[in-house]
Amino acid sequence: MTLASSPRPDTVAVGLLTTRLAMSRTADVRPLGPTAWATLKTRLTAAGQTPAGLIGMDAGHIADLLDLPQDRSADLAALLARAGQISLELERLQARGIWLVSREDTEYPESLSRRLGDQAPPVLFGAGDTAILAGKGLGIVGARDADAASLDFTQRVAAWAVEGGLAVVSGAARGVDAVAMRSAFDAGGKVIGAVADNLEERIRDAETRRAVADGQAVLVSPYGPATPFSVGAAMGRNKLIYCLADAVVVVAATQGSGGTWAGAEEALKARWVPVLVRGTDFPAPADRALAHMGAGQIKDEELGTTRASEFLKRLTADFEPGRPRAASEEPAQYPMFGLPVPLPAKGKSRRAKK
Repeated sequence: MTLASSPRPDTVAVGLLTTRLAMSRTADVRPLGPTAWATLKTRLTAAGQTPAGLIGMDAGHIADLLDLPQDRSADLAALLARAGQISLELERLQARGIWLVSREDTEYPESLSRRLGDQAPPVLFGAGDTAILAGKGLGIVGARDADAASLDFTQRVAAWAVEGGLAVVSGAARGVDAVAMRSAFDAGGKVIGAVADNLEERIRDAETRRAVADGQAVLVSPYGPATPFSVGAAMGRNKLIYCLADAVVVVAATQGSGGTWAGAEEALKARWVPVLVRGTDFPAPADRALAHMGAGQIKDEELGTTRASEFLKRLTADFEPGRPRAASEEPAQYPMFGLPVPLPAKGKSRRAKK
C-alpha cells in the first residue's frame, strides 16, 4: 500500500536519531549511522524501552536508563530535541507524497534487514506503493555510457523480467538503469528505483509522479529527500539495489573503476544475492573478471526459452548467501558457481577506484 498516515512515534524517534531532517545547518551533533543505531536499539530493548520513549528525556535520564556516558547521552538528547521541527517537516513531505519508514515498521523491507544485518539503513524515505518492495525482483544495473548493444540487451532483460512477473530494481541513473526502468514501464511492469539524489526533485517529474500514482513504481532512498547527488551517496545506494532484488544483472561495467564495478564487487564479496553478467562467447574484460569473482551468466537464448520467474527460482535455489559481515571484517572467501572469491592482497585497498 502507499503510506497515507503519519509516521508512527517510534519511526519519528528513529528519524530524529539517524537523519539530519529538520536539523540546523550549524548543529555540531551527528546523527547515528546504521551500526550505532543497531547498538542503541540493543540497549533500548535490554532496558525495556521503545525509541519513542526517549523523546522528552534529558541527558541524565538517558544516561541512567541506557548506561551511557554523559557526553553520548547529551548528543542523543540534542538529536531528540527537534521533535517538533521534524513533525512539521514530515507533514510537508507527506503532502508531497513522500513517506518515511524505519526498521520499527512492518513496511520496512525484510530483505534489507536479512541481507545487511546491522548495516541496513535505519530509515528509508520513499514514494509509491511499499507492497512492491516485498515482491520478487530482478536488479539491472550498468554503465551510464553503455553502447547500443548493451542497451538493447538491457531492454530485453527488463521486458523478460516483467513478462515473468518480476519487478525491475535499478538505480535510476541515466544509461543502463534508465533504459531498464523505461523498458519495464513500457512492458506494464513494476519498478523499484533506489535513488542517490534529491527525491523531492525526482517526484516533481510528471512521468515519475504518474508511475508512482498508478502503482507501477516505488522510489526509495536511505538519504534525506533534499540530499544532492554525490559519489558517496551513489555507492551507499548500491547496497539497496542488490538487497532489494533477488538477483542482479550487471551490464557494461568497466573493470576496476566506476560505481557499477564497485557495486558488483561489493555484492560478490558480501554474497547478498546472485550476480549475473551477459553470457557470450567473447565476454568483455569486466564480465570475465566478475565471473572469476563468482558472477553467473545469463545468455540471450534464455530470454526466449526460460520464464524469468523459473530462472530466478533455480538460480536462488543453488545460491548460499553469506552472512552479513561487520565493517572491520575481511570479505569471506565463499565459493559461488564453482569459483572462489579472491581476497585482496594485504595492504591494498579493497575499494574500487571511482
